[in-house]
Amino acid sequence: MSLQVYSTLTRKKEPFSKRPGEAVSMYVCGPTVYKPSHIGHMVGPVVFDTIKRYLTHLGYTVTWVVNITDVDDKLIGRAKELGTSVTALANTMTADYLQCLKMLNVTGIDFFPKATEHISGMVAMIEALIEKGHAYPAGGDVYFDVARDAEYGKLCNRNPDDLETGTRIEQTGKKRNPGDFALWKTAKPDEPTEVQFPSPWGLGRPGWHIECSAMSLALLGATLDIHGGGLDLAFPHHENELAQSECCNAAPFAKIWMHNGLLKLKNKDGKEDKMAGSLGNVLNVVDALKHLPGGALRFFMLQTHYRSPIDLGIWDWNDATKPIPDGLIAARTAFETFLRFAERVERVLGMPFADRPSQRDTSPKFGGVRAKFEQFMSDDFNTGGAVGLLFELVSTLNKLADENFLEVPGRATAQAVQEFSDGVGLVRHITDILGLELTSPKAELAGGDELVGGLMQLILDLRANLRTEAKGAAKDNPLKKAMFDQTDLIRSRLALLNVTLEDRPAGTTWRVG
Repeated sequence: MSLQVYSTLTRKKEPFSKRPGEAVSMYVCGPTVYKPSHIGHMVGPVVFDTIKRYLTHLGYTVTWVVNITDVDDKLIGRAKELGTSVTALANTMTADYLQCLKMLNVTGIDFFPKATEHISGMVAMIEALIEKGHAYPAGGDVYFDVARDAEYGKLCNRNPDDLETGTRIEQTGKKRNPGDFALWKTAKPDEPTEVQFPSPWGLGRPGWHIECSAMSLALLGATLDIHGGGLDLAFPHHENELAQSECCNAAPFAKIWMHNGLLKLKNKDGKEDKMAGSLGNVLNVVDALKHLPGGALRFFMLQTHYRSPIDLGIWDWNDATKPIPDGLIAARTAFETFLRFAERVERVLGMPFADRPSQRDTSPKFGGVRAKFEQFMSDDFNTGGAVGLLFELVSTLNKLADENFLEVPGRATAQAVQEFSDGVGLVRHITDILGLELTSPKAELAGGDELVGGLMQLILDLRANLRTEAKGAAKDNPLKKAMFDQTDLIRSRLALLNVTLEDRPAGTTWRVG
C-alpha cells in the first residue's frame, strides 16, 4: 500500500505527498536542557528515528533536525538554584541528552541547532512580523498579535477568543490580547548577562516559540514536509510556531503535523498520575537503564502506536524494591525473547546475529511476513503491529529450529538451515528499521572483559566434566549424587549473580538475566 500519514492539522490520514527518491525535511522539537533527560523525553526521538528509518527504507532522502533550547526561563532559574552559569548547565544537560539518544540507538538526527546560535535569525523574523503588522513592540518586549491572524488556532481547533493563557505564555499588562505571546523578552535586572542579546528593542532574549521557527527556516526552509513533537506541545507551542511562521513567510509551515502520545502512569492505588518532579516519580533515562537495556526501553516505546498513550503501568515510586514501573518490567521480559533468539542464531549459523546481513527479499515462506510488515508501517507508521509481527516471525523460526534439530550436531539438513537463515535475514531487516539492536548482555559482558568470558567458560567446562562423570557412574556409586549436586550448586550460585545457564544438545550456554 502507499504510505498514509495522519496529520493533526487535517485530523485524518493522508497520502504522503513526496515520491520515493525525493528529499524529505523533518523538524522535531527537542529539549529545554535544564535537567537530566527522563524517559518521557525519549519517546519523540525514538518514534521519529523509526519514522526516518522507514522513510529511508522506502527510498526517501530525509534530513531531520532536532533543536536544543539553551536559553529559557527554566534554564535561568535552574542555573541560579545550582549556583552555576546557564551555559555550563545547558552544556552538561545537552551532553546527557545526546548520551541518552545513543543508548536508545537514536542515530538519525542530522542537526542539533542551539537557540543561542540563531539569535540573528530570530531577530530578523520578529522584525519582519512587526513590519507586516503581525507583531508589536511593548516596553522592550515584542508580542505576536493573534487578532491579526485570521487562521490562528487552526492546528488545535481553538477559537482565539476562548483561549486561555498557556504554558510559557505570560500574562502582562503590555499585551493587546490575552492570547498574544512573546517573541522577544526584555532583559530583567537580575538575569545574567550571558542570556542578554542585543536587538532593536534593547537587550533581551527570544521567546520560546520563535526559536523553533527561526531554526527550522534556517536549516530546512519555509515549508517542512513533517513537523513533529509530543502531544503536549500542540498548544501553545506548535500553534504559535505555525502562526508566526506562516504570517512571516507567506507559505505553509508544515505539510504534515505529527504528534506522538505521552507516557501515562498509575500510582500504587491505581490512580493515574503524570510524571512530575513535584511528585518524585520522574524516572531519568540513566536510572531506568540500570534495570533494563536500552533496546528494551526502545522496544517499550514502539510496541504502542505512536499516536496512542504509552502505558507505564503501576509504579510505587516510593518503594525502593520496585525501581521501575510494571510496564518496563514486562517490556524487559518480552525483549529477552529477541535476545535469546539472537543467541540461538549464533549457535545455529555460527555467526553473531548482528553479522547476519539484512535480507528484504527472502524465501517464499516469509514473503507474506515482509509484505505485512510494510503494510503496517505504511499505515501511519504502525510500529505496534510491526512489533507483534516480529514476535510471530521469531516464534516461527524457533519452531523451525526445534522441529529440524538445528542445534543438534549432525541432525540438521542444509535446506532447513538455509530456510532458518533466510528468516533471520528478514528479522534483521525488520529490527534494523525499528532500530532494535539484539545484543545480549552476555555478549556485551564477554566482549568488554575477556577475563569474565574466560572464567565463565572454565566454570562451564568443569560443570560439563562433572555431569559426564556423574552420568557414567554406576547407580550405586556414592559419588554419583554428590557430582549431580555440585552441578546444581554451580547453577544456583550463578543464578544469584543473575547468570542463567541453559543446557542444550550442543552444550551449555550462559546469559546475564
